Amino acid sequence: QVQLQESGPGLVKPSQTLSLTCTVSGGSITTSNYGWSWIRQPPGKGLEWLGTIHTDDRTYSNPSLKSRTSISRDTSKNQFSLQLSSMTPEDTAVYYCARANIYYTGSEYIHGEYDYWGQGTQVTVSS
Repeated sequence: QVQLQESGPGLVKPSQTLSLTCTVSGGSITTSNYGWSWIRQPPGKGLEWLGTIHTDDRTYSNPSLKSRTSISRDTSKNQFSLQLSSMTPEDTAVYYCARANIYYTGSEYIHGEYDYWGQGTQVTVSS
């Protein structure tokens, strides 16, 4: 029932910032026990987690990309967004948004499995 749809540019120039938006339908991004994530897959490589925004608006990012990554949300539009700065050709990938199950132990949050995915959007970095 939950559907996610990525939108944004398919082509980004080196050194520019990528901005993608994920529009969610069939469920609210403020619902407890879920996180909203960005994942990418470069050609011929595996999936790479970029970051997640939780329902309390806290964000967590891949340490290798944290300095370049910003994730935000617009609850009025039921959307969340990714900004990835200083793009290089190595950032060329299919970018996905997805919903993650979040488990709270009482002292910490655990990022669990994804249950819904967007279709993905190809982003190419080239001059």
